[in-house]
Amino acid sequence: MLKYALLGFLKYNAKTGYELKQTMDTSTSHFWHAKQSQIYTTLKKLEEAGQVSSLLEHQESRPDRRVYTITESGIKALQEWLAKPVTDPETVKHTLLLKLFFSANQEKQFLLAQLGLQRTLHEQQMEHYQSETKDIIKEVAASVPALKQDAHMWEATRRFGELYEEMNLKWINETISMLQKKF
Repeated sequence: MLKYALLGFLKYNAKTGYELKQTMDTSTSHFWHAKQSQIYTTLKKLEEAGQVSSLLEHQESRPDRRVYTITESGIKALQEWLAKPVTDPETVKHTLLLKLFFSANQEKQFLLAQLGLQRTLHEQQMEHYQSETKDIIKEVAASVPALKQDAHMWEATRRFGELYEEMNLKWINETISMLQKKF
């Protein structure tokens, strides 16, 4: 899947591997992320497959940089992937749920502390979606009119993140309440 994320970003404009990582960190990281090393490995494979091309740009005061551009073959691969429906519900791994599942014999205060920490983290993430992420989408849509339709899709994914955090916070609060009453 990472290859399609990279092709998608390169559809907008040419980027270095570092720029792709930065773009991913500020846009899709709430639902799709990658390590820098994974990005470079995938870019190499995409170039070998002819779906991206690269040019080495010389820089005077910095090391040279490799800039990647999507090819016609890459655009075609991206379009084919986008056209395929997702036919299975996606599963997500939740470390907290796994730990909680086996925590019946843990101290109540320990569990409450774990859940309190998670509540703080999810509140922070919610704030991020409601402010910074929302503002970035608005700024890009306003400054690059050609991306207005893309911005609607970006907003849809941002809203998913916001609703996901609302669900997490509701569940955490219910679980804290249950622990306080039952234990």
